[in-house]
Parts: sequence; structure tokens; C-alpha cells
Amino acid sequence: MIGDLFDSPWKIAIIAILIIVLFGSRKLPGAARSLGQSMRILKKEMTSLHEDESDAPPAPVTVTEPTPAQLQAAASAPADPAAAPVAPDAQAQIAALQAQLNNLQQTVGANGTTATDSQQTR
Repeated sequence: MIGDLFDSPWKIAIIAILIIVLFGSRKLPGAARSLGQSMRILKKEMTSLHEDESDAPPAPVTVTEPTPAQLQAAASAPADPAAAPVAPDAQAQIAALQAQLNNLQQTVGANGTTATDSQQTR
């Protein structure tokens, strides 16, 4: 039915004239300009999306759990922050926190409850 509407150039011309009469000649250039801007934005976003897909994903970060000796060394670190470099101490703290997080996740998985469930029952 709609395919029959655009089969003749006369029908297309009549529809174009009706559009111009209905919307007015003043609004049509603005509408065409806005449509063009929208198309440019869409093309730009699509090309950036394709570029993002073609980029290789970053290498996965591996976190190793500290040994008990490393945890004890981190706990017995000097209290003077100027005496020891900051980066190794921070790495030890991160590793200790990661180990605690893993233990909590295993505990929650074994119990079958979440931490918020146990807090709400108290």
C-alpha cells in the first residue's frame, strides 16, 4: 500500500508540496540543518565505536596473594614513614586487603548469605 504511494513522480511532488504547505518554508531549512547535524553526530559516534572495538583489550591485572611471611613483614614495618618507601608498604596493604576480601567472599559463599543479610538480622 505504501509502496504504491511513491511509484509515480507526480505523487512524490504532491506529497512534497503538502509538506511545504503544512510545515512552512521557514521551518524546513532549520529542520534539514538539524537533521544534518544529527547525522554527523551519529556518524562520528559510530566511527568512534568501531575504533574502540578494534583496539586490543588491556592485559589483565593479576593479583597474587601474599604469603604469611609477607604479611608479618608488612605488619612489622617501621612506624616512621620517612624511613621506608611508600610504594612497597602500599602494595603490601593492598595485597593484605585483597586476601581479606577473598576470605570474606569464600565465607559468604560457604554460608549462602550476604553481608547485608547478616547485618540486617542483628
